[in-house]
Amino acid sequence: MNNRPLILVVNDDGYQAKGLLSLIEVAKTKGDVLVVAPDGPRSGMSHAITMQVPLRLKKIQESENFNFYITNGTPVDCVKLAQKVVLNNTYPDLIISGINHGSNSAISILYSGTMAAALEGAFENVPSIGFSLLSFDADADFSLAKEYAGKIIDHVLKEGLPERTCLNVNIPYIKAEKCNGIKITRQAKGYWSENFVPHQDPHGGTYYWLTGSFVNLDGKEDTDEWALKNNYVSVHPVQFDLTAHAHIDNLKHWESKILQL
Repeated sequence: MNNRPLILVVNDDGYQAKGLLSLIEVAKTKGDVLVVAPDGPRSGMSHAITMQVPLRLKKIQESENFNFYITNGTPVDCVKLAQKVVLNNTYPDLIISGINHGSNSAISILYSGTMAAALEGAFENVPSIGFSLLSFDADADFSLAKEYAGKIIDHVLKEGLPERTCLNVNIPYIKAEKCNGIKITRQAKGYWSENFVPHQDPHGGTYYWLTGSFVNLDGKEDTDEWALKNNYVSVHPVQFDLTAHAHIDNLKHWESKILQL
């Protein structure tokens, strides 16, 4: 009887990304593996789902305890297709997303397809983890990321996660001997200061490239940004309730005042 956990692996950088292949290597040592990945890059898709075009799903690899599918959909589509189609409305034991090429700390969580896939798992109360490495290099060294992904996966498989909560794990791009360990963190307060740089195409038309830099408004030592800058792996618990609970009571008086306008 096979008692190995079933691990779903997804990402947003596409099925050929080194980060995905690295995470698959780790997952294969922990359980049976199902991969459903986009057929090309889907970075910055956040929680987008595909509704205007047909979704396609193609198996590209199969071996003992391993199946690999690609789709024209988004990272969230990958999770939905895995559960609803491939697994026929059943659930994996764990969903892992990534390893993303680039950070998903602070406000970047809201833009991230990697983290959206993990949050989709949390919607269904499946233990889910998003992994990101602070390097955009397509051929980056994922050794440290694989080491800590393995440790965190082991712990989550053993201990589980709080109800409908996933983990956002960001790994600094440093040598293993320089890593100071793990910090449990919160999301740093900050925003992206963005610009659209105009260019001209050969026909005289204007197009734009988005550029920008992150503005950190939070210097405290319990944030994901602080942990990464100080060579820690940041492990940040994330939930999908966006309600500003602290302000509900402060706004209660609006109920009567707005009606008087």
